[in-house]
Amino acid sequence: MMKQSLLSVRGIAIAIMLLLLALLPVYSHATGNIFALTLFTRILIYALAAASLNLIMGFGGMMSFGHAAYLGIGGYAVGILAHEGIASGFVQWPVAIAVSALFALVIGALSLRTRGVYFIMITLAFAQMAYYIAAGMARYGGDDGLTIYKRSDFAGLINLSDKVQFYYLCFVLLLAAIYLIYRIVNSRFGMVVQGARSNEKRMQAIGFPTYRYQLTCFVIAGTLCGIAGALLANNTDFVSPAIMYWTRSGDLMVMVILGGMGSLFGPVFGAIVLLVLEELLSQFTEYWQIILGPMLLLIVLFARGGIDGMLGRRTHD
Repeated sequence: MMKQSLLSVRGIAIAIMLLLLALLPVYSHATGNIFALTLFTRILIYALAAASLNLIMGFGGMMSFGHAAYLGIGGYAVGILAHEGIASGFVQWPVAIAVSALFALVIGALSLRTRGVYFIMITLAFAQMAYYIAAGMARYGGDDGLTIYKRSDFAGLINLSDKVQFYYLCFVLLLAAIYLIYRIVNSRFGMVVQGARSNEKRMQAIGFPTYRYQLTCFVIAGTLCGIAGALLANNTDFVSPAIMYWTRSGDLMVMVILGGMGSLFGPVFGAIVLLVLEELLSQFTEYWQIILGPMLLLIVLFARGGIDGMLGRRTHD
């Protein structure tokens, strides 16, 4: 009975959140509040990136500190091709996906041979390497970034310049990513990845090649984040090395931890809370991080399991 109640509270909270997100463009149109639509489009994109990180960090126990590199890789794939006159989304997006997957394969193949702080440092080092490479590409803006003058063209199937259509594209892709993650973590493949997080030596002893499983999971996560990068580049009409900097990876980790590691919708809750708080606090002071930092610290200390875990404990009590 208690378990049913717990599931009910989580289910209601998720249903309300999804309903509000689905109806947001209606509210924006009715009130003329375009800023809300712009803000939540950005939130959906970062929620997708955080969900991809949650797949390896929350379910797989792989603490990647360079995950934002895939945001930049996906974004630069779109931006560079647009700069060279290739505006078709049917070319840009597959390239963004392929390059992100290849980069994740290289990083994963090397970093997964290490554990603990060494794994964290290698993923961080690769992300910083990608950052400096992007900053050094003078043809594509270097440190100043690259302006994208034309969004991805999908031959009339969807108009990314239309704010409402673009919002719903982000919303659908986020739901699709969460469903994919759900199927992965509840499959035999996902069980092996989660088992390796708990006791890798035992999983190897019973015959599972954990390295290959973890590497595949790592590549899937990088690919999903690359899609978020393609969305982000189209949303801002701009891409710069700053989106690959280590602090952006830290933001994604905060979203996952804040919402609840290892929960399907936790990263979405985390992205909403973090970015809305950031927006509200920055209106009052330019030193909003001083306020946000202690708030996040309190949430982490007293809400073990993040927002998702807090909902569960409250119902249990």
